[in-house]
Amino acid sequence: MLTEDERKEIDAEIAKYQRKRAADVEALKIVQKHRGWISDETLGDVARYLDMTVDELDSVGTCYNYLFRKPVGRHIIRVCDSISCWITGCEPILEHMERRLGITLGQTTDDGRFTLLPAACLGACDKAPVMMVNDELYVELTPTKVDEVLDQYR
Repeated sequence: MLTEDERKEIDAEIAKYQRKRAADVEALKIVQKHRGWISDETLGDVARYLDMTVDELDSVGTCYNYLFRKPVGRHIIRVCDSISCWITGCEPILEHMERRLGITLGQTTDDGRFTLLPAACLGACDKAPVMMVNDELYVELTPTKVDEVLDQYR
């Protein structure tokens, strides 16, 4: 069941379009903002609210890397693995993160603090290797810099 706050925010997005379903991605982002991820039940609630089928909404939602269909950590780490980052050493950086966090790509730490995900490009090729934690970009990474960054996120 959508909360009153979620419905209000979704209604504000719907008002921007001629058809309710045009607010599909924004509605999913709103729910995720409130809940951290989008469960099957929640997907159904949003689909009904937008007069869509669950399959229609799920097909839209699975196209976007920033929508999560399973629980994730409080902090999302995206490690760029594009050609620029690969050439400048993203593999050893990723290996360092995996050892430090005790997880591999696609996993969440046992304490629910971090989820580690690959990113095809974070748009900072001239400062590679790079990663993003939540919405913050970190550039010119070294193992020491990674440790300093991760220590900021408690």
